[in-house]
Amino acid sequence: MKKAVLIPDSFKGTLSSTDICGIMGDAILNHFPGCELVSIPVADGGEGSVDAFLTALGGEKVWLEVSNPYFEPMQAFYGLIDGGKTAVVEMAACAGLPLVLDRPDPSKTTTYGVGELILDAAKRGVKKIVVGLGGSSTTDGGCGAAAAVGVKFTDADGKEFVPVGGTLHKIAHIDLSGRSELLKGVEVVTMCDIDNPMYGPTGAAYVFGPQKGADPAMVKFLDDGLVHLGEVIKRDLGRDLTQIPGGGAAGAMGVGMVAFFDSILQMGIETVLDTVCFDEIIRDADAIFTGEGKIDSQSLRGKVVIGVARRAKKQGKDVIAVVGGSELEMGPAYEEGVKAIFTINRLPQDLSVSKAFSRENLAFVMDNILRMF
Repeated sequence: MKKAVLIPDSFKGTLSSTDICGIMGDAILNHFPGCELVSIPVADGGEGSVDAFLTALGGEKVWLEVSNPYFEPMQAFYGLIDGGKTAVVEMAACAGLPLVLDRPDPSKTTTYGVGELILDAAKRGVKKIVVGLGGSSTTDGGCGAAAAVGVKFTDADGKEFVPVGGTLHKIAHIDLSGRSELLKGVEVVTMCDIDNPMYGPTGAAYVFGPQKGADPAMVKFLDDGLVHLGEVIKRDLGRDLTQIPGGGAAGAMGVGMVAFFDSILQMGIETVLDTVCFDEIIRDADAIFTGEGKIDSQSLRGKVVIGVARRAKKQGKDVIAVVGGSELEMGPAYEEGVKAIFTINRLPQDLSVSKAFSRENLAFVMDNILRMF
């Protein structure tokens, strides 16, 4: 084996994608000391996305003071890759749920800081901004981020304000004319791995509101606010975005990214593969190793393993998936281009027990796979 490409997702709660690349890489070099390794740790857009891109491509982490979920000052970051031409922003860096500590309240939290990160990147002259949605504490439809870049929201009295989840119903008018000129000509791509719509029973408030601190009454209140926001966007911006798949991601920031930043919503793995030039990287690869915590029916929607396999299949490259567990009839995965699937759990143990041995189990399975080579 002369060249191997490692592109795993994390095993949630046990091993990060960077950890997995390290374990896989050590096993490969133990059997093939001269092998060229290309490690591409994958994150789904949430916490760790910036570090994953920087690990894969190199670059710079930029720190600056922005607003936290409660409009308080905090230090947050984004990444610069591709020689400074592309910025990677993860909303969790300044609007993530862990940042609210013991005061979760999605009726009051904001994405304003995310907009500040985006604007700072634009000031540096980037040509492309990748925004990762995931792990948010907010349900403001991305209005906070929009306000930070100059989008104007006014109430019935014509007074400008920055909407949060609890004040979306007060929006009487949206004006994009003041949006920063720095964003003109900048391509914005949003990583989004769910297909929930903006509102309704499967929307942002009902599905994700409770985990952000909303009780049933607040969930209904937030959902009503999102319905109103959708109506105003349709009237003032001429776009009906209420049912687009992924619009409900991160407190309906999916809709906000499309409406206020003219972004496209894209599966996270597709964004990663495009950004790292995956198709070119694998042209001379002898093996491609990927994986995720559990391969199941959701994986077939285009999560990491299947996304990698589909691209590799076009070049006739074999993909080996090493996973924590499997609930999937393997046939569909093989049809998508996966050559073989190996689970790392060696004994019939509950996850609460086996996860403590994930590192050793992964190393053991990789050793056995490589012996076959």
